[in-house]
Amino acid sequence: MQLFDEIIFWLSGGLMIPVVLGVLYLLITGLLSIGKFYGLYFNRSKYNKLLKENLNPKQLDLEKITQADSTSKTLLGSAMAEIIEAKHSEIIREKIIADFEVACERELDKHRTLAKMGPILGLMGTLIPMGPALGGLSEGDITTMSEQMQIAFNTTVLGLVIGCIGFLLLQTKQRWFTQDLNQLDFLNNLIAENYEKDTK
Repeated sequence: MQLFDEIIFWLSGGLMIPVVLGVLYLLITGLLSIGKFYGLYFNRSKYNKLLKENLNPKQLDLEKITQADSTSKTLLGSAMAEIIEAKHSEIIREKIIADFEVACERELDKHRTLAKMGPILGLMGTLIPMGPALGGLSEGDITTMSEQMQIAFNTTVLGLVIGCIGFLLLQTKQRWFTQDLNQLDFLNNLIAENYEKDTK
């Protein structure tokens, strides 16, 4: 039984370095995601303003929408340009919308990973040092205990910060992508309606 306890102790202790590296990697990824989110927000604001002006049921201007698409640098802009290019094929337009949904899910998965893995690694980083900390306490080694407790609390805090970043970005982008999908469906229906009128 003592041998089994020692094996478990060494295995769990060996996980500490990968856990800390994982927390640092996710923290850097989260901070970079915030920077990308900031740039995407301004691109979306400009693009949505152009869409409001040109995506009009009474007077659909595909040429202006295409020009706006080329400068938007967003998933929605690329999908809009592809739909306009495939205005004569309903099947291709439906495929573009389905591909857009897949691309959105792929983008959201990055934030889901932050939201879930951050707290998980933070908790692991909390529990692993607790063994050595309790061992140091039983031997009267306060220095070792305090060092291990600092590591435990710091990884917990960083894990929660990562989780918050991932959750907030996930919530916001889910709302954005829902709006984008509505815009694509609207454009697809307008194109279908106008094309059917032209062919009658």
